[in-house]
Amino acid sequence: MATSVWPPPLQTRVTELFGIRYPIIQAGMVWAAGSRLAVAVSEAGALGMIGAGSMKPDLLREQIRKAKGATAFPFAVNIPLARGDAGDLVRVVIEELVRIVFTSSGHPLTFTGELKKQGCTVVHVIAAVKHARKAVDAGCDAVVAEGFEAGGHNGVDEITTLALVPQVADAIGIPILAAGGIADGRGLAAALALGADGVQVGTRFAATVESSAHENYKQAVLRAGDGDTVLTLKKLTPVRMIRTPFALKALQAERAGATREELESLLGRGREMMGIFEGNVEEGEFEAGQSSGLVKEILPAGEVVRKMMEQYHAVVHRLH
Repeated sequence: MATSVWPPPLQTRVTELFGIRYPIIQAGMVWAAGSRLAVAVSEAGALGMIGAGSMKPDLLREQIRKAKGATAFPFAVNIPLARGDAGDLVRVVIEELVRIVFTSSGHPLTFTGELKKQGCTVVHVIAAVKHARKAVDAGCDAVVAEGFEAGGHNGVDEITTLALVPQVADAIGIPILAAGGIADGRGLAAALALGADGVQVGTRFAATVESSAHENYKQAVLRAGDGDTVLTLKKLTPVRMIRTPFALKALQAERAGATREELESLLGRGREMMGIFEGNVEEGEFEAGQSSGLVKEILPAGEVVRKMMEQYHAVVHRLH
């Protein structure tokens, strides 16, 4: 990275924790966040992340080794704790000496102690103040406070980022990353003003050159406006996705009073892969956040980081 032509570093508790230049973390999105994207983001001075949620242990190991072979900068791995093989994924992370781990979709006590004994920095994704306190009690080093504007799986309380982040900041003392609805430098400036120490960004990085998401998915994000995502499947777990035919089918079933069992049958298996990775517009889940309306072009991930920081500094200068 040619630091002379890049925006100056922005130091926060998050950049100090991870050893990075900019307080921007690329989310570990299923089927979009492989080693190529993680490396591109980390090389740009932010923190890239491999999303293990769509990987078997052997593939995760391969992706970690590819990332290590391509960059000397820090990168992270995200592990959804709800997966039946989460323990196997944790073992891979430990064996491959990954030093930054984000956990989500489960109780932070499950593996935090084991990971910290191995020298890992552990961050847990939360969607409510009570969950943030549990992460602190579990020994996590930081939390991601994710509002329900975010794409993919969301909190059942549907708390927005704007309301969630300052309440979490008032409740806990460890570093906070704001997530949900953030896609540019304005979002970063707002998050810091709310009390966060940085941001985690998903949808904007899913629609980049290095993302492993299908081109159909990326183009769907580009076409999406402010109202083109829906939050559905609430009886299973709330999921925000672009209004594809499947999303509308799920929404209609939910509004018609479908039972949990009926929704499970409708969802079936592999919808995320079918949509995000294979680009099936009719039957796949195109998980994306409300920030889709801010994404106007497919850029290299490093350029996304640079533009975010340039806009951040411009916003702060204007406010001053």
